[in-house]
Amino acid sequence: MMALFPAAAAILVGCGAIYNLLAIAGAVRFSRALPLSRYRPPVSILKPVRGRDPGFFDAIYSHAHQSYPEFEILFGISQPGDPAVQDIERLQRGFPSLSIRIIDTTNDAPNGKVGSLEILAREAKFDILLVNDGDITVERDYLKSVVSLLSDHKVGLVTGMYRARGASIAANAEALGIITEFVPSVLVARLLSSGGFALGATMAFSKEDLAGIGGFAAIRDYLADDYQLGARIAALGKRIAMCDSVVVTNLGAGSWHDVWKHQVRWSRTIRVSRPVGYAGYLVTQATLWCLLAALTGHWRIALAGELVRLIAAGTAMWTMGDYEMSHLAFVPLRDLFGFAVWCGGMFGNTVEWRGIRFRLKRDGRIEPV
Repeated sequence: MMALFPAAAAILVGCGAIYNLLAIAGAVRFSRALPLSRYRPPVSILKPVRGRDPGFFDAIYSHAHQSYPEFEILFGISQPGDPAVQDIERLQRGFPSLSIRIIDTTNDAPNGKVGSLEILAREAKFDILLVNDGDITVERDYLKSVVSLLSDHKVGLVTGMYRARGASIAANAEALGIITEFVPSVLVARLLSSGGFALGATMAFSKEDLAGIGGFAAIRDYLADDYQLGARIAALGKRIAMCDSVVVTNLGAGSWHDVWKHQVRWSRTIRVSRPVGYAGYLVTQATLWCLLAALTGHWRIALAGELVRLIAAGTAMWTMGDYEMSHLAFVPLRDLFGFAVWCGGMFGNTVEWRGIRFRLKRDGRIEPV
């Protein structure tokens, strides 16, 4: 039995290498600029807000400063006295000709963000809706890049990739994991399939298709609202398209404890949303298998496997616009931390979100503990 262990480690290194080669191919495919159509319908940007995240004003300014014919921005505020209102009012003063509205979205939905979106969608003037988080910073042609893909009536939702920045060592480690671990997984998935998943950093769709899935009311009990929205629109027979605009999310200055809670919550959410994919994720842990191969005397195999892993990580960083290649030195440590998070996500059914503990049900629904 022990004799089989080195061989198994070598096989797993090979599986990890194949996965990372697919990630490289996915990054190359993503880097090809998509032709933009001249489709420019009016757009309602829905932004549920809670609190004043670091860089919040810069983020919302980037949305108001779009090179796009006609759009509006609706901010949903569900907490009285939310400090974010100060920045939104400042934005209103800076863009007096743009429709920027603050709407009370107090609600009792288990997922308060979706409850806010349900109200904002009713208030939106235009038929095309775009949803992203309050801390997302975008480029000036962001709306053009996203909305132009909806010119194809077979496309039901447009989503997009994101990278992150942090203001602490722990937050920067999380940002490194997003771009070198999460991004490659999405690139491989998109390479092998056009499956119905969406990323919350960018989601654009029509009111008609939203109504076709029962509106936001149909997903107000789910934690992974982006996954549910994408999967349900895909179930209508529509395609989920990926734009080539990469947005930036701000992780703030969280501690290691904050990062751990965030990552485990994310992992447990993925586990209940895509259980088969979550279990298969173990095979992609190239650094772990390379370490085991080295410990069993397969140094050459381990070094070759880790080299492919680092090339894939560097390719993802470059493709997403993160050129801090010196951070590649920390990828093996971040990979091992990611495996620990995977283990933490494999067990347990409670998550903490916005200071509230929830019980996560098998179907992805949540209820307060």
